[in-house]
Amino acid sequence: GGEGGGGDTDMKEASAAAPVLTDEEKRQAQVFAKLRQILSGETSIGIHLEFLYRNNKTDMLILNNIKGSLEVRNSVTHQATVFANAVMHTGTTVDTFITENLEWLKRATNWAKFSATACVGMMHKGCINSSLNVMKEYLPQPGMHSSPYSEGGALYALGLIHAHHGSGILRYLSNALRNSGNNETIQHGACLGLGLAGMATGNEELYEDLRVVLFSDNAVAGEAAGLAMGLVMLGTASEKAVQEMLAYAHETQHEKIIRGVALGMALIMYGREEGADTLIEQLSRDKDPILRYGGMYAIATAYSGTGNNSAIRRLLHVAVSDVSDDVRRAAVTCLGFVLTTIPEQCPRVVSLLAESYNPHVRYGSTLAVGIACAGTSLQEAVDLLEPMTKDAVDFVRQGAMLALSMVLIQDTEVRNPKVKEVRGLFESVIRDKHEDVMAKFGAIIAASILDAGGRNVTISLTTKAGHKRMSAIVGMAIFCQYWYWFPLAHFLSLTFTPTCLIGLNKDLKMPQMDFTSNTRPSLFDYPPMTEVKTKAAPTKVAQAILSTTAKTQARKKTEKKEGEVDKMEVVKEGEEAKAEEKKGGGKDEEMKDSAQEGGGKKEGEEDKKEEAGEDKRDKKEPNFTTLSNPARVLTAQKKHVVVPAGCRYEPVSNKLWGVVMLKDLRPDDEAQIVEVTVPANAPAEKEADEPPPPEPFEYTEAAE
Repeated sequence: GGEGGGGDTDMKEASAAAPVLTDEEKRQAQVFAKLRQILSGETSIGIHLEFLYRNNKTDMLILNNIKGSLEVRNSVTHQATVFANAVMHTGTTVDTFITENLEWLKRATNWAKFSATACVGMMHKGCINSSLNVMKEYLPQPGMHSSPYSEGGALYALGLIHAHHGSGILRYLSNALRNSGNNETIQHGACLGLGLAGMATGNEELYEDLRVVLFSDNAVAGEAAGLAMGLVMLGTASEKAVQEMLAYAHETQHEKIIRGVALGMALIMYGREEGADTLIEQLSRDKDPILRYGGMYAIATAYSGTGNNSAIRRLLHVAVSDVSDDVRRAAVTCLGFVLTTIPEQCPRVVSLLAESYNPHVRYGSTLAVGIACAGTSLQEAVDLLEPMTKDAVDFVRQGAMLALSMVLIQDTEVRNPKVKEVRGLFESVIRDKHEDVMAKFGAIIAASILDAGGRNVTISLTTKAGHKRMSAIVGMAIFCQYWYWFPLAHFLSLTFTPTCLIGLNKDLKMPQMDFTSNTRPSLFDYPPMTEVKTKAAPTKVAQAILSTTAKTQARKKTEKKEGEVDKMEVVKEGEEAKAEEKKGGGKDEEMKDSAQEGGGKKEGEEDKKEEAGEDKRDKKEPNFTTLSNPARVLTAQKKHVVVPAGCRYEPVSNKLWGVVMLKDLRPDDEAQIVEVTVPANAPAEKEADEPPPPEPFEYTEAAE
């Protein structure tokens, strides 16, 4: 199987030169092998995988509560919940939620099944040595045919596992594409997988395989092929590719294909700045709105992170002048990409657009702020987004919730009290029986982004040194296309980066050692796990309130224009009463009424308990935190981290963030090494004994 990076060529060279190696040459060969692994990114992938598996702190109760509070028959929220699980477990290899809910999962049919299978790839992102083993249940087997949806989803999953590090899997995926028997679903998955694994390789052969699929003019397969051609040629500015793709976009009748190709062309211009202007000009003037839409994304990719003024002016102009809502929405969204290195500017730039009469423009401005300010917890961003979660239009509320979660990802209640309110908001929207399904969809995914990757990752489109992270920018741009095609949401996993501090010795192993963070433990700690008992009471109350007040609610709605606010209040029941009392908020009176309607007393007791707990914590809490290697260090925390005095290891450079090389000051003593625990890191046997991942599902009853 195509395991290991570019294994074939290395092997040939080694065997040819084997007999004549001196010891010195052997040592050098090892050094070069190590360097190759470091430069190819393989070393860091393995280390990050270990970190995410070992430190996984997903709160399963949040997931089960989401699952429990949704209607069984709604396929949209079902899909969102399957996806939420994958986001919360991205890169951790933990799939307990799937194995525990097999029956529930089997409700996914057709493209939902495709999407659910691809989710397995998100959870195993980075298992580049065992990907075929991880996905073997679902991959196309010679002579056996399971559902094309799970086979296509599995090929897409392989791409997600190998995103941007695909040398070991490209051949497998190319063969799968050729042997797809022209099944559009399998082709769709294989194209997306190839695009991800062959990202930015500029590989002509791959490009031509994909072009064959594009020219067969099948809408579903062609959309993925157009996108994948762009991914393979990412940032190459290939004249030939752009000309072929543009000509085909004018020829085909399929909107899906035009959209795939339009985005593909935008990707080809990644990072090209002025070099992309000719194409941007051409696309922006096209009479087809889908190509103009592609033109906006070409500005986003070509000028991402530059803060370029003429790019911003152009996007703002289109945002208020284009006749197509889609193009206007894209133009505003793309401002977020251009401003990603100066996030503090973004809320100001879109503040007027956020009040536009056009809901598409308002939605675009939520995403722009979410993208530019991702992971910053910027107060201005939260202030702009919060009122938009109460917008009259469902998809604007969806965008506002997604953006809020991107901005506040990994922030803690202790540092930012808003986090608690936002969590409460998502929960109440998910529980609200009368809430629109679009907004619920947003709330479910937003809730999972706050806790993404086992609570150990953040979204960052730039590196710690301020350089652009190519795969993250591309992942975010394609994630935004979930609007048209939900399975593209999985590209979100490319934007996640582990927030870690991992020390390595000269053998690239993790020695046992501690770092010190000069902050109180609670400041950057994981959010506390949800407790079962506190949940039980309010849920019952919620139902009681909803059933008894449905009529009054309807009456209130006609009486008041602010019907929405009321609706939210009734639903937010006790949860918010707690938060508000602590803040001494203005809604006290209304909240008390709703609390008295049911279970007010219980809330009060819990409140006292919590306050008492906090007092105790404040008295005893030390002013430093000890972090053991591999440690979780949040972005805002890194400036407080030091190596304690008298430590056996000292870092080679003074940056304490990400992967750090350590110098051993007592090389003769025996070193204690951190055991590697990830089962999926080696093609392990453990995989086989685990309960099988969700079977290729066959569904008997009518779906829905």
